[in-house]
Amino acid sequence: MEKIQPEKVQTTEEWLRNYSLESLQLTFEHLVNEGKCVLNSRTGVEEREFTEETVTSFESRLSEVIELYQQRIQWLLQDSRKVFGLIKGTKVGLVVDVSHVSYRPRLLDFQKDLLCLIDEQLCYKKQLYCLSFSTEISPLWESPKHIDGHVLHEARQWIQQLEPGRGCNLLKALKCVLTMKELNSLILVVGSCPDQTSEILCDYIQQRMLGRKLQAHAVSYDCSNPASLAVLKNLAEAVRGRYHCYTSKEENFDSSDLHLLLHESQKAKDLLKSIKQSFQRRIDGPVITRIADVSAEFANTAPSKFLPKPQEHKGPLVIQTSCVLAKTSMDWLKTNGLKAKKLNLYQVLAPNAFSPVEEFVPILKKTVSSTLHEKAMMQFEWYDGTVKNIHIDLPAIYSYQKQLAKMVRVYEKRIEWLSVASRRIWGNVCERRVVILVDISMTNSMCIIHIRHSLRLLLEEQMSNKDYFDIIAFGSDVVPWQLELVPAQPENLENAWRWVSNLQCKGSRNLMGALRRAVEVDFKDKEKHKSQGLYLLTTGIPDQETHTVSAYVAEVCRGFDLHLHVCLFSVMENMDSSRIMPARYANPTETAVAFKEIAQAANGRFHWFGEAGIFESDDITVIVSEVEKANNYSQKCAFLVESLKQRSVNRPVTALIPERDSNVVTKKEKGRPQKLPSPKPTALSLARMYTKDSHSTERNMSPGVLAWRPPSAKADIPPAQTIKEWPQTENKRKRKPRKQPEISVSVFYTDKGRNVGTVYRKYPKITCVRNSISSVKLPKKEEICSSKEWLTKYSIKKLKLELPRLMFGPGCTHQKQTVESLHKKVSAKYCAIFPTVEINGVVKHLQFQSKELEVYTEQLEKVLQRYIQRIQWLLSGSRRLFGTILEANVCVLVDTSGSMDPYLPRITKELTSLIWEQLRKNEVRFNLLRFAENAESWKECLVEATDETCHDAVQWVSKFHALGNTCILMALQKALSFQGIEALYVLTDGKPDTSCSLILKEIERLRKKQDIKIHTISFSCTDRGANEFLKKVASQTGGRYHCSSGAVDGQLAAHRMLTEGLDDEDDPVFPSFEGDDLKQLTQEVAKGRSFLKQAKSLRLLLQKWNIKQKDDSGF
Repeated sequence: MEKIQPEKVQTTEEWLRNYSLESLQLTFEHLVNEGKCVLNSRTGVEEREFTEETVTSFESRLSEVIELYQQRIQWLLQDSRKVFGLIKGTKVGLVVDVSHVSYRPRLLDFQKDLLCLIDEQLCYKKQLYCLSFSTEISPLWESPKHIDGHVLHEARQWIQQLEPGRGCNLLKALKCVLTMKELNSLILVVGSCPDQTSEILCDYIQQRMLGRKLQAHAVSYDCSNPASLAVLKNLAEAVRGRYHCYTSKEENFDSSDLHLLLHESQKAKDLLKSIKQSFQRRIDGPVITRIADVSAEFANTAPSKFLPKPQEHKGPLVIQTSCVLAKTSMDWLKTNGLKAKKLNLYQVLAPNAFSPVEEFVPILKKTVSSTLHEKAMMQFEWYDGTVKNIHIDLPAIYSYQKQLAKMVRVYEKRIEWLSVASRRIWGNVCERRVVILVDISMTNSMCIIHIRHSLRLLLEEQMSNKDYFDIIAFGSDVVPWQLELVPAQPENLENAWRWVSNLQCKGSRNLMGALRRAVEVDFKDKEKHKSQGLYLLTTGIPDQETHTVSAYVAEVCRGFDLHLHVCLFSVMENMDSSRIMPARYANPTETAVAFKEIAQAANGRFHWFGEAGIFESDDITVIVSEVEKANNYSQKCAFLVESLKQRSVNRPVTALIPERDSNVVTKKEKGRPQKLPSPKPTALSLARMYTKDSHSTERNMSPGVLAWRPPSAKADIPPAQTIKEWPQTENKRKRKPRKQPEISVSVFYTDKGRNVGTVYRKYPKITCVRNSISSVKLPKKEEICSSKEWLTKYSIKKLKLELPRLMFGPGCTHQKQTVESLHKKVSAKYCAIFPTVEINGVVKHLQFQSKELEVYTEQLEKVLQRYIQRIQWLLSGSRRLFGTILEANVCVLVDTSGSMDPYLPRITKELTSLIWEQLRKNEVRFNLLRFAENAESWKECLVEATDETCHDAVQWVSKFHALGNTCILMALQKALSFQGIEALYVLTDGKPDTSCSLILKEIERLRKKQDIKIHTISFSCTDRGANEFLKKVASQTGGRYHCSSGAVDGQLAAHRMLTEGLDDEDDPVFPSFEGDDLKQLTQEVAKGRSFLKQAKSLRLLLQKWNIKQKDDSGF
């Protein structure tokens, strides 16, 4: 006990900072570092040698520290520390529950223990505050008192006068004691279950202790109610405090301090036992010098030799039954995710979120934003990039944060559940029909016992609720347990275990053979069944190439409810075991990458584990991402609340908006008084300013010029320069005056004659006239406009990224001039210092640097990626079939003639998507009209897009039926008669029944009354004449032509470009779109890719030129 005397005042957590195994350098890693690394000449394996003295000394130190931990534990279980634990802090608040001391002997014992606490621990503190409570509270003093003899005497008297009460109103006691700001330690002594719930108490104490350095210490005094201990534990954990449980009858002690000590002591005992077992075999061997040689595998804790050996499984299986079928984490989150629980941050804030109000003010002739909401609310960036004004409801935000914390605990429990038992090895087996593939290659001979153990756990815990199953073992040969799938009955599970227990390792890893056997035999009728899964347990790379296996599993699983899940067991290599190298070798990381690719190809899950635990698991990764999302939401809520607090005390508030959204800050600065501009100068004012500037220029000349005097009176003084004319006011208004170049001259007296000369000291700066590559900024949010309008703002030409204009101006052209004396054309003297390139038959000089070309390439790739993202947007949702709805008052005309019958279900589905995705979302006034032999409209006029009208429109669309001819003219006439119509969207699959020229003339006649655009949509139309007619209609009315063919190929090409890059100009390429929007964008992409290819080739040419120049110069 003498060793721990100086540390008695420390908590166990503080004490272990100096006396833990890590601090005392008594871990296994420290032992390994004391050994000597040698190479075994017989086996070629790297080993570590330990002398007997080294091992004995390490064991002795471990034994001493175990004894030290026992002494500390005994000391903590003495006197008042046994009842109340160790009290920390100097300014202590003692809160005592008296509701449990209802009879005299119990009250006397309680008073005796409290007096002992004061005499042994509290008397050494600086300040003390005492309070007793039951239903009501009874403080001894109004505020904490400095400890002296008189204060201690009052405290003892107060303890002796304690009277029992009835209720246990802990919340009321906390409300009183937490108002004492002087305290830095709080002791809660509770003998019965509090009246309030754990959640209420934890929430309150967390709020009140936020930002305070107050140590909480909860004590359960002689209470047999387990609920009391649970409440106090939760209370201590909520504020990261400590708890202590004392029971006088059973002598049971539960304390956070004791737990830490017992855990560290157990670690030391386990390490000591492991060392004795490992070195006993070595030391008792035939080595005369008693050298303990431990192989390098032990130093690296190789699982093949040092994994805990599973127990002998000689008895029957202990089968566990489960009534609920397991789910993948993705499926589980569909009902338990934040979105499913309606805990998405934007869902919570939406009722109190308002978009900024902007209106056009006729007097000002511009759009003005309202600042009232910005002053009364907080600005917050929405998920779509827009900024909304948020009203902060503090109780709702706090309740939301509590729900987030609760869900995080649920997710943590899910992760913990996925990390134990057989799920640690196999993951979660979810399918009804299961085939298990087991790797028994020769390289697994040292870990076959662990493979058997893993299979036993799976059969016991996860297979009883399956419909059918089978096991296939594979090395070089494929060995199935049964010829086909068998029911998962107890007798079959038992027979499977007996078969597994006799498996022996041999051969290599013929994974393809095992997969073919499972697919072609066990799952031969895979199209007839649902929920089918293959579970592969392996330790290394298969014999076949990864791309071969991936292609095979992708082919057999495509279109069926069949998945391949990979369970990769990472073991360290052990060359002593078999001395057989596998057919193919890969390190653990490369193996994991390969099997992850195979699992993804088969729409399965990847699970990678080892002796240290789970390295990677798709199921766990999904849950962790949900936890991170919850933490992100909670942080944003905290920022909102903090911003509100700053605004309430008139501090500058930084809105939760990224730097790019500087427009919000600009709006706030509009209210500041601006400095009035100076009046425009007149001609006389300009003359005075010019004279003043001339004098100031003379005054600012160099001192040498001012000090100079001619040596003779005969010297000639240079004449002054005359001003040609006064600057005019009109010229000043038209353009800004050019800044005069800064020059410095020196004057000197010449030897010849009496002349004075001048020389330049500082030459004027030469400005560069070459075009520079500017940084490109494109909006992330998609604008609802046509591609033509969008490209007027963001085309390559508008962004000044056209390569020929940037790099090859007039000054870059290579020119030759005729020299009369040589009678031939000769190049300029300095042409050889620039590389030349031929552009469209003209030789030009390349005057850009390699770095500038690299910047150009980066900017152009950024622009092309944005183009491709817009193409993806145009090919998504209802825009894929109908294009983008641009106007605010439209009518959609749908062809329901007989030729549309095969496509009518798809048309109705896409039309429903159009109604909700574009018309309702963008609040478009609309009407629907179907036409065949006759034209029938949904309504007689345009209607507002509300939820009610959209539901009605969807119901009307669902009743479409195809019949008759295509009478477009009648439909157009009816649609053009609607009041306030701006545009028509006509979807058809062929030519009209009437003359095309007649329709065009009639459209032109009707449009004279009102300017209405007609956008045409060609659907599954292979008639070139029909498509040309639709193009003419759109072109004649100022509309757009849209064709949905090639949408799937376009999406695939866009995805490949964004993932594989744009290096190859010819692969991948977009299909030939005929629609105006897609055609214009894809042409711009092709143009940009051509410039990108030229820029990269020019950069390569420039690099070769620079290398050649260095070689020629001799560097």
